[in-house]
Amino acid sequence: KQNFLSIKHELSEYLKIAEPEAYFNTSMVNKENYWKTISLKWWGIEFSKRQQYFPTTSKLLAKYPQLISLSFNQLEPKGEIKPHCGDTNAIYRCHMGIEVPEGLPSTGFRVEEEWRAWKEGEWLVFMDAYKHEAINQSDQKRIILVVDFLRPEYISRKRRVTSTVLTSLFLQKRSEKFTVLKSTPIWLIKTLVICLRPFAFLAVKWVNFFRVY
Repeated sequence: KQNFLSIKHELSEYLKIAEPEAYFNTSMVNKENYWKTISLKWWGIEFSKRQQYFPTTSKLLAKYPQLISLSFNQLEPKGEIKPHCGDTNAIYRCHMGIEVPEGLPSTGFRVEEEWRAWKEGEWLVFMDAYKHEAINQSDQKRIILVVDFLRPEYISRKRRVTSTVLTSLFLQKRSEKFTVLKSTPIWLIKTLVICLRPFAFLAVKWVNFFRVY
């Protein structure tokens, strides 16, 4: 919060030269390309080339090792992120309003049965594993900063958490093309995760070492 103005300025300058990327899981949004992101860190993967445009924000990334993801999320006007549950209960997900055009009832965020409005420079902290959704019925884009912090009891299992979630996200993406995965028994999905998790861990080490992103 103390660095809010610097973070907002860095984002504003970056948006002059680059566009956010559409979120990979298009089934979670009411219209394709309405949910966009700019990631600086994503489940342990460092976006080093992009971090150079965000010096203040990147210093915060380096300062807190329990921070495993940081991104800017943009929801287009009339955009909706459908109700869904996150991929793990091992984190606290934190939203900070960067550009919030309106409050409730047009623009806001629901976790379980509770609705809240984002406020610029203020945090909303919640458990990502609970069902949640977001709406922006205004005529302007909504941008928030999203960070994921490991809960204290999971810090010693950081590698396992990040590799498990990355494997889950990989399978989610594949299920858009291979719809049979959506009807696969849960026991088989869990087995796939166990088998693929070591590859996810090695992939993170590889891309970070060679600064692929």
